[in-house]
Amino acid sequence: MPKKAGNSGRGQRDLKVKVRTARGRKPSSTRWLQRQLNDPYVKRARAEGYRGRAAFKILELDDKYRFLVPGARVVDLGCAPGGWSQVAVARVNALGEKPGKAEGRVLAVDLQEVEPIPGAEVHRLDFMEEGADDAIKGWLGGRADVVMSDMAAASSGHRQTDHLRIVALCEAAAALAFDVLEEGGTFVAKVLAGGAEDGLQAELKRRFDKVANVKPPASRADSAEKFVVATGFRGRGAED
Repeated sequence: MPKKAGNSGRGQRDLKVKVRTARGRKPSSTRWLQRQLNDPYVKRARAEGYRGRAAFKILELDDKYRFLVPGARVVDLGCAPGGWSQVAVARVNALGEKPGKAEGRVLAVDLQEVEPIPGAEVHRLDFMEEGADDAIKGWLGGRADVVMSDMAAASSGHRQTDHLRIVALCEAAAALAFDVLEEGGTFVAKVLAGGAEDGLQAELKRRFDKVANVKPPASRADSAEKFVVATGFRGRGAED
C-alpha cells in the first residue's frame, strides 16, 4: 500500500529500488532484478506466503469466473513452484478449514520435483506421456472439475517460436482436459497472443459453453501472455 505522507514532505509514493549493473552481470539481468524488487505483486506474494507472483493471476481469474469452489477437484498441470496450487487449496477447502463447506482436492503435477504443498497431492509426471490421463483419474478416484495450467515453454528469444511452443503446450493440456474433466468442468490455461491459437480457440468453443480470453491485472503489461478460461465442459460427446 502507498505510504502516507509524513512530516518529511516526501508525499505518498514509495521510493523505487535502483540496481546497479554488477561486474559480470548482463544488463538484462539487472533490469529483471530491478523489476522484481519494485514489483508490487512480488512484494505481496512474499508478505502473503505465496511461492510467486503468478498466484495473483489465478486469484484474479477465479474472482471473476468462480471455478475454484469448495468441494472442487482440481488438477494443476506444470504446478512448479506451486503458487496456483496454494490458491486452489484454500479456495476449494482442501484442508477442511471452512466449516460446513465441502472439502475439495488439488492434484499438482510437474515434470520436476516440487516442494510439498500443504493440502495438495504432488506427483512427478509428464502429462504428455501415454497413460497420464488414466494416472490422473486414478489418483483422483474419478474426474476433475477444473484443469488449469500456467505452463510456458523455455524462451528461445524468438517471439513467434515461443508463441508456437506455448500454444502446443496449451493444446496438449486441453487434450488431457477433454479426457479427465467432468461434464460442466472448467479449463484454464496460459497462451501468448500471436494468432496461432485460433485452432485451439475453435476447439474449445466446440467443447465448452463459454470461452473467454483474459489478461488479469497481475499479468505484466509488457507481457504477451493471456489466459483462456473455458467453462461448462460439454462432455466427451461434444467431439462428435
